[in-house]
Amino acid sequence: MLGLYLNKPGDIELKELPSSSSLKEDEVKVKLIYGGICGSDIGVYKGKIPHASYPVLPGHELLGTIMETGKNVKYEVGTKIVVQPNSFCGECDLCVKGKTNICRYKQSLGVNADGGFSEEFMISSKYILPIPDDMPDERAVLIEPFAVIVHAFKKVEITKGTSVAIIGCGTEGMLAIALATYLGADVTAIDISREKLEKAKLFGDIKTAHPEDIQDETFEVVIEAAGVRQSVEQAMEIAGPGGSIVLVGLTPEANFPAVRVVRNELTVYGTIIYNFPSDFSQTLEYLKQDDFYVEPIISEIIPFKEYERAYEMAVSGKYGKIILNFKEEQN
Repeated sequence: MLGLYLNKPGDIELKELPSSSSLKEDEVKVKLIYGGICGSDIGVYKGKIPHASYPVLPGHELLGTIMETGKNVKYEVGTKIVVQPNSFCGECDLCVKGKTNICRYKQSLGVNADGGFSEEFMISSKYILPIPDDMPDERAVLIEPFAVIVHAFKKVEITKGTSVAIIGCGTEGMLAIALATYLGADVTAIDISREKLEKAKLFGDIKTAHPEDIQDETFEVVIEAAGVRQSVEQAMEIAGPGGSIVLVGLTPEANFPAVRVVRNELTVYGTIIYNFPSDFSQTLEYLKQDDFYVEPIISEIIPFKEYERAYEMAVSGKYGKIILNFKEEQN
């Protein structure tokens, strides 16, 4: 079978991989349909994630169908599924508290464990979620990245009329815009890219702004999804008294205005990935709704054999979500 193989940072190739070995009792063999290229995939590709291991098979935003099952698997062959790509032990102190997203022994597909950008792959059925056959593939492939935002939004209360600033209009930022708008919030999208701000306007009646355009305005909720120091620092400045800041981006460090946090009773939340299956199930419910608008999120769907072009586009930062297409009829 063909799959992508990242030998070391910047050195990726399409190669013939060994066929999957026999399934364990709880495993399924999956035929991949779509694979989304994520910011963390780019981080591994560029050698920017310290805990990444090489060589590694990339890919963790995975949509496919079950082609074979182990004897203890309850799902049927042909079931369409998405993958939860972060393992959890279920036994450490954090898992016992329900915080499986920060399991002490977590491993992540495509980062420090082999991922799924191949024609087929195997995974424990513990980490798959069946989805309706009639859900369009272009919506289903967004379940994993969107679950990050669904989990983040559980930290705060966003309802009709809540003033929300979303800093960073990459994929996660755009998904946050989509959800906040759907919930009826008054949304302001902030980014340094005019092109991304124009795309953000497709989600409806929202305001857009360059970071320098925000002067005296403050917000009840600020979602930081850019993952850079300046954005975190701005989030602290534009959160209003009693406001909340949710840090989604992975910023190495930033200056922290402690006195402003204290005097304004700000609440700062860190959030990482999601809890499974609850956040995935909630995400699926949103995406089932015909009026939940996510169409602008995906910029292009590219046959996986054109992986070099796909990665070049994703690395450039000029596009929304880039999807690799593993459907046989397209390759």
